[in-house]
Amino acid sequence: MKKRIVLLPGDGIGKEVMNSAKEVLTAIAEEYNHSFSFETHEIGGAAIDQYGTPLPETTVDACKQADAVLLGAVGGPKWDNNPSHLRPERGLLGIRKALDLYANLRPIKGFKNLLPASPLKEEVVSGSDLLIVRELTGGIYFGSPSERRENGQVVVDTLSYTRQEIERIIDKAFQAAQGRRGRLTSVDKANVLESSKMWREIVEEKKAQYPDVAVEHLLVDAAAMKLITNPSHFDVIVTENMFGDILSDEASVLTGSLGMLPSASLNEAGVGLYEPVHGSAPDIAGKGIANPTAMILSAALMLRYSFGLEDEAKIIEDAVQSVLDAGYHTADLRIAGGFQVGTAEMTKLIVDYIRTVSASKCIASCYF
Repeated sequence: MKKRIVLLPGDGIGKEVMNSAKEVLTAIAEEYNHSFSFETHEIGGAAIDQYGTPLPETTVDACKQADAVLLGAVGGPKWDNNPSHLRPERGLLGIRKALDLYANLRPIKGFKNLLPASPLKEEVVSGSDLLIVRELTGGIYFGSPSERRENGQVVVDTLSYTRQEIERIIDKAFQAAQGRRGRLTSVDKANVLESSKMWREIVEEKKAQYPDVAVEHLLVDAAAMKLITNPSHFDVIVTENMFGDILSDEASVLTGSLGMLPSASLNEAGVGLYEPVHGSAPDIAGKGIANPTAMILSAALMLRYSFGLEDEAKIIEDAVQSVLDAGYHTADLRIAGGFQVGTAEMTKLIVDYIRTVSASKCIASCYF
């Protein structure tokens, strides 16, 4: 299989964790006879410094021609006082819109030996395995007008959705639930917002098309509380852009570290942008201690969702679990009696597992 992958390292630790993902994908390509070509472009603060914009046209064009895109992270205090159109985050919002990445999938599953690192009680977190499906290109983040009026004394943000935008994300969530445990929780604020009333109506219309999926509705405040008090209740959660942003970050505490969480953002053609959910962590950039796991797991999601390489995705996930089971961890994690390692060491351990397992399978195959 030949695939063209665009790398957007971004800012802070983005370059370090991107190098880790590239090493892992190179190992996968070599062991499974694939051909991955890599092309690097700038986004976020790095793009502002070099091109005067958080999202250069060259970056957009390259991403549109790619089979998939990997993104490190954007942002940092260096650009905090920039005007809104020159903030690194504008690059992220812009590439999502340019590629029509309407569906954000964030799997949240606690690694058993990391559960003690969660601020929640272990018995509450244990068994949690959920997927948050977030609408990504509509809602209040993209609505117009969004402005200050009357000499800055009045502000306006607009929450806007079309029926088609709501329908396609709800279909994606129903399909995801069919492939998991068959339960879908739709989160809205239908007691207050007109957009949420329409959202709930569409979910009710759509559920007849997916009779094998059990559906419930929760108001966003109730969903936020239940994520903390009973996270194992959930299978698939679907919600609009801003609610999904908040709830998915809240759910990250289930794992004990943002450094373990990948995400996928997909369009209708199957092209995706894959990124860790953590930030650019400029305070540790260049120190060689960043956790590359979320970036590596994001690469696994890329293999699964954009390339259809389930076996290859699974071996990466197994490699991460095996390394953690052996007690190795980066500075952001805590494993009792474990061994703290840096970015490069963690990456090498994961790559070594991939190569060892691949070699073992080859020997077994050749022998029999």
